[in-house]
Amino acid sequence: MPKKFIITLVLLFGLSNSMNAQFGFSHEIGAILGPVAFQSDYGERHDFSTNAGNTGYGIGIIHYLNFSYRAECNCYTPETYFNDHFKLRSELSYNKTELQHFGKWVDPSRTGTIANQLRAMRGSTAVTNVGMQLEFFPLSIREFTATLGSFAPFISLGGQFSFYDPKAWSELGPLGIPATTPIKYMNGATTNDGGTVWSIVSSVGCRYKLTELSDLMVDLRWQYYFSNWVDGLNPDPTIYVENRANDWNLWLNFGYIYYLQ
Repeated sequence: MPKKFIITLVLLFGLSNSMNAQFGFSHEIGAILGPVAFQSDYGERHDFSTNAGNTGYGIGIIHYLNFSYRAECNCYTPETYFNDHFKLRSELSYNKTELQHFGKWVDPSRTGTIANQLRAMRGSTAVTNVGMQLEFFPLSIREFTATLGSFAPFISLGGQFSFYDPKAWSELGPLGIPATTPIKYMNGATTNDGGTVWSIVSSVGCRYKLTELSDLMVDLRWQYYFSNWVDGLNPDPTIYVENRANDWNLWLNFGYIYYLQ
C-alpha cells in the first residue's frame, strides 16, 4: 500500500476523531457498491455504445459526522441550520473499469489499418480514492432521523485524492510501434505507469429510513480527475482536440448506513 495513501487515510480519520472529541458529534458508517461509467480517451465522445461499454464497478466504505445528534448523551445538539441540514462524509473507495474503443471508427464496415488497430486496443484502470464531501439535506435531518419510512434527498460537493493504475495493450502486439498503434497514440501517448491525482466529486442522492439505526442510500456521483492519464492514454491535445478533456466518471451508488451509538 503506498505510503501517501496511508498518511492520507490516517489524517482523514484523525480529523474526524478530533472533531468528534472536541464537539461531541455522532458517527455513521456504511458501505457502497455500484456500476461506474468511465469517460476517457477510449471510444467516441457522446456515443451510447462507448458509455455503455466502458463500464466497471466500484465499492467503498463511508463514514459520516452527524452534527445534529450527540451519541454520548443521547441528545440533540443545539438547533442550528447547519446542524440540521449538513453532514460530513469521509470515504475510502475503489473502482475498476475495462476499456476499449467503441463507435463509428471501429464499426465492422471499416476495414482499414487504423480501424483494425483501434479494434485491437484494450485497456483498464483501477482507482483508489480517499476524500471528503459535505452533504446538504434540504429537509430536516432531525425529522428524517425520527421518522421510519421517510426520505431525505441530498446533494454534495467535495474532493478526493486518488491512486490510479492504468493498463494499455493491443491484441496485435506491443503498443508504441506502427504495426499495432494508431498514429495518435504513438510517441508517448500511452502508459502503464500508475500515479496520483486530485479530483472533485459531486453527487445527488436520497436516503430512506429503514430502521431507527439504519438507512438505505442511493446516489449518482460525478468525479472529475485533474489529469488525462488516469486511463493510460493521452494523445497530444493540441493536435487531437477531441481528446483534450481530462478523464472523469459517473458512479451510481447503492449503500447501507448504520448509526453508531
